[in-house]
Amino acid sequence: MKKVNIAVIGTGRMGSVHTRNIARLIPEANLVAVCDIRLEVAQAVADELGIQRVVKDYHELLADPNIEAILIATSTNTHAFIMKDVAAAGKHIFCEKPLALNLADIDKALAGVAEAGVKLQVGFNRRFDKSFQKVRAIVAPGEIGRPCILRITDRDPELPAMEFLRVSGGMFLDQTIHDFDMARFQVGEIEEVYAIGGVLIEPELKEFGDIDTDVVTLKFANGAVGAIDNSRQAVYGYDQRLEVFCSNGTAMANNEFENTAVMGKPDGFLSAKLPHFFMQRYAPCYVDEVRQFIECVREDKPTPTTGADGRAAVVLGHAAWKSLHENRPVKVSEIG
Repeated sequence: MKKVNIAVIGTGRMGSVHTRNIARLIPEANLVAVCDIRLEVAQAVADELGIQRVVKDYHELLADPNIEAILIATSTNTHAFIMKDVAAAGKHIFCEKPLALNLADIDKALAGVAEAGVKLQVGFNRRFDKSFQKVRAIVAPGEIGRPCILRITDRDPELPAMEFLRVSGGMFLDQTIHDFDMARFQVGEIEEVYAIGGVLIEPELKEFGDIDTDVVTLKFANGAVGAIDNSRQAVYGYDQRLEVFCSNGTAMANNEFENTAVMGKPDGFLSAKLPHFFMQRYAPCYVDEVRQFIECVREDKPTPTTGADGRAAVVLGHAAWKSLHENRPVKVSEIG
């Protein structure tokens, strides 16, 4: 089996997860280098995994003809220009979401990818969740009728660090962006969004115009409707639920608990806890998404999550912000 030579740019929280997964769990890939502007961070990951090449400037990797693909897991504000540089070097790209916060930056990056003719996969890991994939597989053949209502519950157990939130793009472009992509994955294109929300948990968010609680309603092109609810703080754990209600049935994916055992006592039943962190709940998805990217590179197949998917989710995020601020439904066509 031919292995794909890949390097990782960015070895922070997500980058280190991807690096460990590639090194330990994806034998189809050959991890040849890691890069981070904080050289000591990259070196620590490299030492742990036995990676020989560590660089501070990603341009060194672009000049290496042996590197076929690059995984970008840097801060969001760097994604677009790194993508353009990687594409120009003729290397295939896996990029964490969002592609950028600004649509103009995304369009320039995607134009560079198209011109170079390289593959691009966007890191929407939840598409690779076995339960969510099963819901889609149940609904798609039409056996339970046409989709009528989509419901997604996505609640984090606790707020991320305030330093991250200040540069994240806000609720809709950081957390809800996963749900926008999942809504498209399950039901199809979205024509209109209406968002309401506020700061009900962490007052400091008001200082930079973010929110911690929201409900977003969706109008799909096929006539279906949807509702997404988000919270930055569900004290009982990481709450992840999905339902596609159809004209002749329904398909649901409920929370995955740490185990399925239930204890019954005279005063009631006690079940296991929910996972407390997204890396715990979606750990297999991070492996599968990169494994499929490697397969697409090796076998010259289209990637499962494209640049167009990445752009569409950001468009929906901007539409939701516009709706929240203007207190009205916003058509996706108003954003671009």
